Amino acid sequence: MLKGFFNVPAPVNEPILEYAPGSKERQLLKAAIAEARSKQLDIPMHIGGKAVHTDQKGNVTPPHDHQHILAKYSKGDSSHVQQAIDAALAAKADWENLAWEHRASIFLKAADLIAGPYRYKLNAATMLGQSKNAYQAEIDSACELIDFLRFNVSYMSDIYKQQPPVSSKGTWNRVEQRPLEGFVFALTPFNFTAIAGNLPTSVAMMGNVVVWKPANTQIYAANLLMEIFKEAGLPDGVINLIYVSGPVAGDVIFNHADFAGIHFTGSTGVFQDIWKTIGTNIHKYKTYPRIVGETGGKDFILVHGSADVEASATAIVRGAFEYQGQKCSAASRVYVAQSVWPQIKELMVRDLATFKMGGTEDFSNFINAVIDENSFDKLAKYIDAAKEDPALEIIAGGGYDKSKGYFIEPTVIVVKDPRYVTMCEELFGPVLTVYAYEDADFDEVIKIIDTTSIYALTGSIIAQDRYAIEKASIGLRNAAGNFYINDKCTGAVVGQQPFGGARGSGTNDKAGSMINLLRWVSPRAIKETFAPAKDYRYPFLAED
Repeated sequence: MLKGFFNVPAPVNEPILEYAPGSKERQLLKAAIAEARSKQLDIPMHIGGKAVHTDQKGNVTPPHDHQHILAKYSKGDSSHVQQAIDAALAAKADWENLAWEHRASIFLKAADLIAGPYRYKLNAATMLGQSKNAYQAEIDSACELIDFLRFNVSYMSDIYKQQPPVSSKGTWNRVEQRPLEGFVFALTPFNFTAIAGNLPTSVAMMGNVVVWKPANTQIYAANLLMEIFKEAGLPDGVINLIYVSGPVAGDVIFNHADFAGIHFTGSTGVFQDIWKTIGTNIHKYKTYPRIVGETGGKDFILVHGSADVEASATAIVRGAFEYQGQKCSAASRVYVAQSVWPQIKELMVRDLATFKMGGTEDFSNFINAVIDENSFDKLAKYIDAAKEDPALEIIAGGGYDKSKGYFIEPTVIVVKDPRYVTMCEELFGPVLTVYAYEDADFDEVIKIIDTTSIYALTGSIIAQDRYAIEKASIGLRNAAGNFYINDKCTGAVVGQQPFGGARGSGTNDKAGSMINLLRWVSPRAIKETFAPAKDYRYPFLAED
């Protein structure tokens, strides 16, 4: 077998296509959307390299056009969870023993397939299945996923390069990074195709095998991702894709002796229940499982009296309403100094009046549908409660309609109480709450922001006053794992802003960085002695 120290291609962030009128990419994407809408897929589970169909089917429909069926998918049961585990464990030995550069090649090829022949098909799947507009899909299912794959390969090689700096005379010290013993469970959300792709691949890249369960509302794009991974050369059984309910999956997986870890993005409640179950079953496992999770946020923007009002208004409306506020990082609570609030309010209302809302097939629509009826009903309930409260003011939006799609107007609620329910609870939709504070109360507002929510994912300070920026940066040190200065609180880029939060927002293992990949290996330190001692006696034992 040939050996060498290999340098991987230097990763560069994938350029974002603009999809402007008349552009080639706009034409190709529209064609991909039309093609996807023209047929109904029969989506199987993927277990051990086999397409597994069942008689029980679920529908995949666009959230913005819920009468149209894009696909039917095969629902699994506990037997399919066990089959996926068995397939993963059967593939484990060959996969973890495969030279790392060959693992790297598979995922680099997957990145190139997404950047090239699959770009528009994958973006179209995300636009239709998850109701993302063209730009939101481009930065997600194309650029961010490509970046995850390429940068993670580079991080992998950097991890393998890390070795003890010193070997004393007559010895050689080295470290190998072993895959975890057992299999890893990847549980992925609806809102980012990139997350759905990254959670299983980052684990597999380090030599592990995976059972992957996506959210039902992301199955359409997840199925295409598996097709891409297989075309890239991923061996059978390394990643196994199943469609079962969470409790059914958990009952099998969290009771299995070979369960080695979970890579999770989803709700705090679900993650806490998983952690509790793992703790209860800890005596059943061969090894202590790695628990890695990102669980959402109640993200803030703090606007100081010295802030640029136009920059503030733009950051607020983009941060709150891109992808209908369905980003873990989306701004959902804003604190604005009274001195600048009238101007910012005017600019926000002006911009919101220009937002077009509708299906993703019409590229002029900035706002699309929320993900499903449960989300729609929850948001409508909060909006109705706000309408009935005389202490509140709705300055924009407030309307909703689910007759064709799950459409919620971007809604801005102004409150007098900074502890009002929509300032505290995660809504995960296009509902923003604003509290205007007295400029002199800036210090107190920092304390309010820090103590209002259980979450600590993202936040930002907008100000020209550098003392105010420093004060907020220190006072809100633990309130956000990703903190932005003079920008919106969304838009983390792989390789630039590693993403993750603490407190109720997760384990802060920073997707898009080496930190995350280190969770999926178990290092072994090796000391080799070239001329070992042959007498137990040390010099100090000699008589004077």
